[in-house]
Amino acid sequence: MKFSFQFSNLLGVVYRCGNLNFSVDGNSIFSPVGNKITKFDLKNNASHTLPIETNKNINYVAISPNGNTAILVDEDGAAVLCSLISRTILHHFHFHKKVECIKFSPDGRKFVVLKENIAQVYHSPGNKINFNPFVLHRVYHGAYDDTSCACWSDDSSVFAVGSLDMSTRIYAAEPMERLSMFAVGGHKDAIVGVFFEKNSLDIYTCSRDGAVVSWECSADLEDIKTAQLDPSDKIRYSKTARHFLNEPSDMRQLTAVDYHKETRILVSGFANGVFQIHEMPDFNPIQSLSIGERAISTISVNISGDWIGLGCHNGGELVVWEWQSESFIMKQQGHYNNMTSVAYSPDGQYLATGGEDAKVKVWSMCGYCFVTFSEHTAGVTDVEFSKRGQVVVSASLDGTVRAFDLHRYRNFKTFTSPRPTQFSSLALDVSGDIVCASAQDTFEVFVWSMQNGRLLEVLSGHEGPIASIHFSPVAALLATASWDNTVKLWDVFENKGSRETLHLSTDALCVAFRPDGKELAVGTLDSQITFWDVENATQTGSVEGKFDVGAGRSASQLVTAKKTASSKSFTSLCYSADGRCILAAGKSKNVCIYSIAEQMLVKKFEISTNMSLDGMQEMLNRHKMTEFGAMALIDTTDNDNQSITLPGVIKGDMSSRFYIPEAKVSCVRFSPTGQQWAATTTEGLLVYSLNSSLTFDPFELSVNVTPDAVMHELKEGQWSSALMLSFRLNEANLIQRVVESIPVSQVSVVCQGLANVYVRKLLAFVAKQLENSHHVEFYLDWCQALLLEHGPSIKVESSSVMALLRTLQKSLTTRRDELSKLCDSNTYTLQYIICQAKMQKEEDTTEET
Repeated sequence: MKFSFQFSNLLGVVYRCGNLNFSVDGNSIFSPVGNKITKFDLKNNASHTLPIETNKNINYVAISPNGNTAILVDEDGAAVLCSLISRTILHHFHFHKKVECIKFSPDGRKFVVLKENIAQVYHSPGNKINFNPFVLHRVYHGAYDDTSCACWSDDSSVFAVGSLDMSTRIYAAEPMERLSMFAVGGHKDAIVGVFFEKNSLDIYTCSRDGAVVSWECSADLEDIKTAQLDPSDKIRYSKTARHFLNEPSDMRQLTAVDYHKETRILVSGFANGVFQIHEMPDFNPIQSLSIGERAISTISVNISGDWIGLGCHNGGELVVWEWQSESFIMKQQGHYNNMTSVAYSPDGQYLATGGEDAKVKVWSMCGYCFVTFSEHTAGVTDVEFSKRGQVVVSASLDGTVRAFDLHRYRNFKTFTSPRPTQFSSLALDVSGDIVCASAQDTFEVFVWSMQNGRLLEVLSGHEGPIASIHFSPVAALLATASWDNTVKLWDVFENKGSRETLHLSTDALCVAFRPDGKELAVGTLDSQITFWDVENATQTGSVEGKFDVGAGRSASQLVTAKKTASSKSFTSLCYSADGRCILAAGKSKNVCIYSIAEQMLVKKFEISTNMSLDGMQEMLNRHKMTEFGAMALIDTTDNDNQSITLPGVIKGDMSSRFYIPEAKVSCVRFSPTGQQWAATTTEGLLVYSLNSSLTFDPFELSVNVTPDAVMHELKEGQWSSALMLSFRLNEANLIQRVVESIPVSQVSVVCQGLANVYVRKLLAFVAKQLENSHHVEFYLDWCQALLLEHGPSIKVESSSVMALLRTLQKSLTTRRDELSKLCDSNTYTLQYIICQAKMQKEEDTTEET
């Protein structure tokens, strides 16, 4: 098994905090998710999280006018200049204060940074390589309170800055005789937004109380740089109109606003989830809608003015609204609280997640949630897919186990216990007909029938809480791990109690079967993973993970991370698709992969570098400790605009006075295809994919096996020899060239002469090409020929090639869905083209006669 897994995507979270930005073409939207940023492609319904991280949560994002670079600023003022083309970090910079806003000038030569009560203008990083790309141009003073928003004129010569002191100031970016600074007031609350009109110096200012004031400039944009004739020739502003976005009786606060110059529409968002669209300058109302009850944190309008992006910080919701057709382009919401469990569908196409917010969500691998089940009334503890992937089953602390149909999107079965209890773990048998759930307080396992929903049996025998249960993939054998230092194996069909009892040295926290069902892995409280032979009930090996857990130090603890790690352990285990390795994670920031044969650590992944999370620090800093406790426990956030909340409560809406989430991994799962694995973390659902292009892994390489030899065999028409030589070099580009050079008529002949060792490699290559290549029919011919010629041998070795077959199934299913949607959308167009061709043919025939 290869271990070149790399972070590929972040699911489960669509928006955390900060501002939204549309791409230059207007077809994508960039959303901050913690200390990362995700790009949502609205045309192709796909998302991708950039492999760029800041030290803490991102507070503001600014994208250059050409769309090539972006500046990411975290909540401490540390900035990162990154390239959106290569997706790499170009430069680090620190503003040393919290940054409220960053705006690039329209020509891209400068950008303004607002922090505290000053505005700093920097020269934008250009094509020249400089030691410090952030060159300060000038510092602008004048505000009596913190600045809040900024905007540039179209010629990039003037910019306006709004402040919390209820005034707006207009500055000249370059020295001008007619303008140095001009301040306008007219508001009774803090300024939320300020905007220039198109090709003009007229501005609109919006305050938190919903007031919108129009200001007219005494000079035009063309003659602003002319020489001063007399003192009265100075640029001045006069108020022309005042409007109110809310009624006087309605005390809604304006929280976000944006203005589109081309269409002249003003979009405003309020603290109760309502957003309004007005046409300026007449202030004609167009729409007034609500996206929920939580405050709208940020608003952004794309370049064409058709799409409006709305983000809600409290609910983690991201909405893209098309106001002309009055329809949603995208409406996504992640889990409000932490995710607790994740499960892959059997073909690896979908992911189901359960969270503490009592919701079950199903995600496609492109990054979008397409269904949310909210029937549970308490936190979801575990989720599982059925064997065919058409049913999702979830267990919850509300005392129910629910089955959801993915075709009709409904809860069709609800399983309950005779006495109310909380379910902590869930397992389905191979056929999907038996559902088992462990009780958290009665130390029992309940067994139901999926078909009729009846309770078949209650398995009792443990003397402590049951932490985890797991069904064997090949038999009706159930393993239960408990805090009573035992793991019991049950045959659910014999009704004879536990078949075997495995005694451990300490509490069992998690259990997992190998894909062939012959081995069992158990994670215990002392950070050990023990492996057991299922048939003989004997221990075959163990792994010591005490030094691999790598837990960080909490901000309130008085010990170092090394001392804290002694109390940490693995709480989630999962075998790889081939059964050679095991994935382990727990209440820490690390995920470990162990080799079972060597019983050693192969690779360790750090899920995040976000210092905004608790438990990320390694060393103890005595300067941050006082005689009253840690300084991190002091709430320094600005709660002036928030409601008074309940003290001492850390969960729920509007009930957290001050709470720092802790970095941990609650569940890890390998994909059935073996190409990726997922982990539910505090940051979200992290997906790591196998990047085979980074490694050179030849097969039976010798001196005579060279690319020139492959091309020589290909030129001579020795298709089988050229194909086998290319597989021995194992270079994807060379294999693709050889395969696509073989004539279609020779495909079946080449497949007949292949040895079994090359069949798997060719089948894996065909599965990968089917997912991305445009030659769909050609690779389908290869797939059909391979399965017809070598089907019996593949069936005999089905257990070892199961991951490969699931990868092939996933590729075929994905391509079928894409083509079916394409054909359905073009049905009438194809009929029209065929009719036109027939009519043209009839006309040609008539003319000839």
